Amino acid sequence: MRVATVDIGTNTVLLLVAERAPDGRLDAVEEHATITRLGEGVDRTRQLSAAALGRTRTCLEAYARVVERLGAERVAVVGTSAMRDAARADVVLSMVRTLFGVDARVIHGREEARLAFRGALSGLSLQERECAAVFDVGGGSTEVVIGRLEADGVHLDFAQSFDVGSVRLTERLVTNDPPTHHEMIAVLRAARIEFESVPPLPAASAIPIGIAGTVTTLAAVSMALAAFDGRAVHGHVMRTDEVRRVVGELASVPLEERKRRGGLDPLRADVIVGGGQIVLALLEHWSARELRVSDRGVRWGLAEEMCD
Repeated sequence: MRVATVDIGTNTVLLLVAERAPDGRLDAVEEHATITRLGEGVDRTRQLSAAALGRTRTCLEAYARVVERLGAERVAVVGTSAMRDAARADVVLSMVRTLFGVDARVIHGREEARLAFRGALSGLSLQERECAAVFDVGGGSTEVVIGRLEADGVHLDFAQSFDVGSVRLTERLVTNDPPTHHEMIAVLRAARIEFESVPPLPAASAIPIGIAGTVTTLAAVSMALAAFDGRAVHGHVMRTDEVRRVVGELASVPLEERKRRGGLDPLRADVIVGGGQIVLALLEHWSARELRVSDRGVRWGLAEEMCD
């Protein structure tokens, strides 16, 4: 079966078209990621702007053409933080119905966390029943999940969505270019406060798994990739000291210079530092010395479930 999944996030809209291989592995036929900044200004206005809706429509129109060209038999579309928080989300729901012929689901934080957990583990060499900690730093929220993947599905020990994301905290706390030391500390402190309720890692030797654009971009910059390559960063292990170095380096230069860094999408350059501080706050909370990068998330979790 060939399936298509679309994850409409606060910062990025992601498309996966995939099918189950004979050996049971889920293989990507085609993937796309487009920064539309749907959640632009939502933290202040609590509604989706006309400009953000226009960018998202253009993206979804292109994705619908891809889905039709590749002949996906089933399609699932979900919306996350921005669509949970803002008025006019019904406009996006109408777009999806018109373009894809299905109803999009605005999923709550725990459901987003569960799908992100299952997707994150796809293609990584974890043993069945092995407990894992997964985190997803999005534009509007961050999901933290601790659990295990067993034969009968995902078993969660902890799953929570926190209202700290790269777009939300950057818009709220950063006004200077480049950000000041005070602003960097303010973002770090806001994230630390949110994460106080997060339990310890399931084992002293556990390596947390980070997904979504902030983490994968930091890995791509660290690896000095000329352009972002999801396959190259998937499974990459990055030390916390290296995360701190990359974030500090990106924070030390103006936005226009940041946009020219290899592996960094210019449209993500204005929020990557805030997102990086959120990552560091969680790694420090866990006293984690490193993280494992996964280029998979909600869209992969959805596809896995559709192909079961």
